[in-house]
Amino acid sequence: MGQNTFAQRFGYIDSEFILQKMPAYATAQADVEKLSKAWQQEIENMRAELDKLQKSYQAEEILLTPDMKTKRQEEIARKDAELREFQRKMFGFEGALFKRRQEMVRPVQDQLFEAVEKVVRQRGLNFMFDKSGDVVMLYTDPRHDYTEMVLEELGLASKESNTAGARPAGALKDNPADIPPLPAGTADPAPTQKKEPSRPAVPVKKKNN
Repeated sequence: MGQNTFAQRFGYIDSEFILQKMPAYATAQADVEKLSKAWQQEIENMRAELDKLQKSYQAEEILLTPDMKTKRQEEIARKDAELREFQRKMFGFEGALFKRRQEMVRPVQDQLFEAVEKVVRQRGLNFMFDKSGDVVMLYTDPRHDYTEMVLEELGLASKESNTAGARPAGALKDNPADIPPLPAGTADPAPTQKKEPSRPAVPVKKKNN
């Protein structure tokens, strides 16, 4: 059982770096940003209307009857509640913006996951970690970095698309034979240095006295 555990192959990618290279992801992000600005502008308009009501009330308060004051105060409180509720629904936890971003980005993420699955099958991996995810990776061997291979699967690996230095030096490129070696003691051990065969000892004949 221990030997099978050591024999398992693994790798990692930087999904955030890959997503930034995908045109569909950039389009989705731009659409979400446009929607966010539109809702933010609506909030600003509501806030401006609320400020106008508050200033008007403060300027006329001395001239208002108790009933008129109550009605104006209730109107201000209602506008303030509407503003807070709209802001919560649009930008709050799991609000409209969050859900809209998920809807627009999910197809791009699915495309990324499909490419990752293909690379995993092609390279015979058992695990694929995400360097930009929640997994804390204290050390990463660049030989196990499959980011470039996933980019190739997506048709994005080119000198024009990827700037120099985006991946660690020595990381896997496009050589199918360049598979990270298994740990020592497994079915695929690293080759050992050959030793020269020792010559058999020649028996020494004793002289007769």
